Amino acid sequence: MKMVVTAEGRDLDAPVDPRFGRCEWFISVNSDSMEFDCSANSAVNSSQGAGIQAAQFVVDSQAEALVTGHVGPNAFQVIDASGIKIYDGTGLTVKQAIEHLKNGRLTEIVQAGPAHAGMKRK
Repeated sequence: MKMVVTAEGRDLDAPVDPRFGRCEWFISVNSDSMEFDCSANSAVNSSQGAGIQAAQFVVDSQAEALVTGHVGPNAFQVIDASGIKIYDGTGLTVKQAIEHLKNGRLTEIVQAGPAHAGMKRK
């Protein structure tokens, strides 16, 4: 399965970033082979529309799943309309989140979180 995970670093040992639109990195992973690419989130410092831009990145990547923390209403609508499943990987590393998803142990996010939640930087 191809998935995108929001991450605080550039590798599989990085923590999952709970901020979707304002995450630092996107890690695109083939969960079968564990091959991955890392892309900087170009929307991280956008004054507005970061969630929409991030959602478009996920859709364009042709992922089947997104692992993150909080997804605002506008981004949620874009991702949900594309048929991509969204999962909560808060508190895990990217590698742990992938393993949890493969084993059916991640919670699916079925509704949007609050708007602008990622604006509160860590």
